[in-house]
Amino acid sequence: MTFFGLHFQDIVFYTLAAVLLYAAISVITTRNPVYAALYLVLAFFTAAGIWLLLEAEFLAIALVLVYVGAVMVLFLFVVMMLDINLDKLREGFWNALPVALPVGGLMAVEMVMIVGVRNFGVDKVIAPAAHPADYSNTAELGRVLYTDYLLPFELASVVLLVAIVAAIALTLRDRKESKSVDPSKQVLVKKADRLRILKMDAVVEKTEDATNTQETK
Repeated sequence: MTFFGLHFQDIVFYTLAAVLLYAAISVITTRNPVYAALYLVLAFFTAAGIWLLLEAEFLAIALVLVYVGAVMVLFLFVVMMLDINLDKLREGFWNALPVALPVGGLMAVEMVMIVGVRNFGVDKVIAPAAHPADYSNTAELGRVLYTDYLLPFELASVVLLVAIVAAIALTLRDRKESKSVDPSKQVLVKKADRLRILKMDAVVEKTEDATNTQETK
């Protein structure tokens, strides 16, 4: 089935690609962080649609469930509850612009060189072969991940583990202003250690009326 000389899958791909490009540009150009998060959710949805066209159903579902369903919702709630001062965030923007422009331009050139017709042209990427009805995309992904890409997968897991340990170490490190409790000392505490009764003489404050009365007498 063709429309205007294009297959239906091509029309869906170009539509999703246009929406994804618009959403990605809106994420970095909008001034409201809540709108930026919503545009990022739209970008994730359209990227999941493109992955469905590539017959990567598991990755598309994981993208929607993990990023859209958990990470972005959490990020959106955090942004809304923190009530971020946007004017304070924009301070120093023009001072960082001379450094940001060359770095951003270099990254854009690298992306154009990598994502181009030289590496991702029609003649470079082979169309996916037809699969039987009982084909499992998840099983195939697991087989490739734990056979051909086992070493990169393990290296990525080690990097994430080190990052988790570093984050916990930085959070729980001893600081002068932080208050910590030793559970072993809490268990050994007795009643006499927590409560001490002192006997003190009563102290009565003299008011001005009482002082004037004494002086009159």
